[in-house]
Amino acid sequence: MLLQPVILSGGSGTRLWPLSREKHPKQLLSLFNDETMLQATASRVRTFHGEVAVSDKLIVVCNEEYRFITAEQLQTVGFNNCTLLLEPIGRNTAPAVTLAALSALEKNEDSVLLIMPADHNIADTAKFHQAVATGLPQAINGAMVTFGIVPNHPNTGYGYIQVGDKLANSEAVELRTFVEKPSAAVAQTYLDSGNYVWNSGIFMMRASVWLKAIQHFNPAMFSACKSSVENANIDIDFVRIHKDHFSACPSDSIDYAVMEKLASAPQLNISACVVPFDAGWSDVGAWDAVWEVSDKDGDGNSLRGDVIVEDSRNCLLVSDSRLVACLGLDDVIVVETPDAVLVTNKANTSNIKRVITRLKDQNYAQTDNHRKVYRPWGHYDSVDKGEHFQVKRIVVKPGGSLSMQMHQHRAEHWIVVTGVARVTRGEDVMTLKANESTYIPLGVKHRLENPGTVDLEVIEVQSGTYLGEDDIVRFGDIYGRHEDGRHENEQQEERKLA
Repeated sequence: MLLQPVILSGGSGTRLWPLSREKHPKQLLSLFNDETMLQATASRVRTFHGEVAVSDKLIVVCNEEYRFITAEQLQTVGFNNCTLLLEPIGRNTAPAVTLAALSALEKNEDSVLLIMPADHNIADTAKFHQAVATGLPQAINGAMVTFGIVPNHPNTGYGYIQVGDKLANSEAVELRTFVEKPSAAVAQTYLDSGNYVWNSGIFMMRASVWLKAIQHFNPAMFSACKSSVENANIDIDFVRIHKDHFSACPSDSIDYAVMEKLASAPQLNISACVVPFDAGWSDVGAWDAVWEVSDKDGDGNSLRGDVIVEDSRNCLLVSDSRLVACLGLDDVIVVETPDAVLVTNKANTSNIKRVITRLKDQNYAQTDNHRKVYRPWGHYDSVDKGEHFQVKRIVVKPGGSLSMQMHQHRAEHWIVVTGVARVTRGEDVMTLKANESTYIPLGVKHRLENPGTVDLEVIEVQSGTYLGEDDIVRFGDIYGRHEDGRHENEQQEERKLA
């Protein structure tokens, strides 16, 4: 038996806008140190030593929109052997765990799943390891284990769990009931009683136990997930969950789908317990929570990037691309990115969804992606744009290759800044070095590759009547993308149906 880490990384992430975007959510951000939250979550289990060994192959459930950057971030911190289950659409945490359990049973014996959201911060890894070690014997013996955070203030933004007596020979306690987010007064009574913990969203159970429970409580969910996995396509390092089958899956959370119902089904013979722990946990749900768990100066200010501050207290000030100067501020949050700036007081951070809704209603692109956009071959940054022209900085990783493609509405000029470029233009193939350039006429097939061992940096100048990213006709792509952005398997299925 193994302890199988499962990372849930499917959120779209808008509450930390403008750093977090729908296609670049908060788990992909470095908010507290050099590691992103996804990388920190993966690294957290690397050094765990307990009753059973930890699997060397992570299972990660993520949105297919950011599959490449997810894989790249994990590889950067040494996790090269991951199973990435790509959800074509979001269906909440219970289906995600069901996909992971089915995948685990397909590859291994009946592992113990350690379910961890990718977007949480835990300051004390040793205490987290201690909590996992406490709950592991219960999970091995068939219990559903959840981890509760010992509360230190009456927070109204978290769900709570009422706990009971300690289990025999264990620090784990009885799980009485789950409680919705309370009012401030009720939250204070919970804190005063000492019988409630915050619901962390971290769980542990054997794969077979979860599947037994979900099949009983929600057979439609179990069936849809099983069909989705059985009909999945293997795409490079990814498992593409079948879209049609998964679309039929009900949406529900782990709590509602299973945990809250266990007491009503004694015939399943599945118990539930809680492991309370205090390890500096936060779900980093909004910018005030980021300030709360960040390092601060003597005036309570948390600073990141090129920031100058005078006569200001208890502020979170983030600069991503330029100098930010702040004077005479109290309890204010300023977050700067190359294409958007957020200014608010800490009391209003939970209302940021109102801003996002307004931006979407007015078709602002800043809700979707950053100016710097990640691709499987590297990334590009749109550094300037005007009527009929656009300038991009393109960085291609060693061995990376853009698709063989053609544009119907624009021509392109490529200037190599660093590295070596292999350029296919029509029937010609050429090698360009620093300070050399070429021109790609409108309607000509072309490809840009990096055959070297260092990053290739190219300045691209586009000119034409339409400069949108959807003006790409792909003729060949090592990453499985085709002319309309969908995967080859999806297009083949549609052609069969037609």
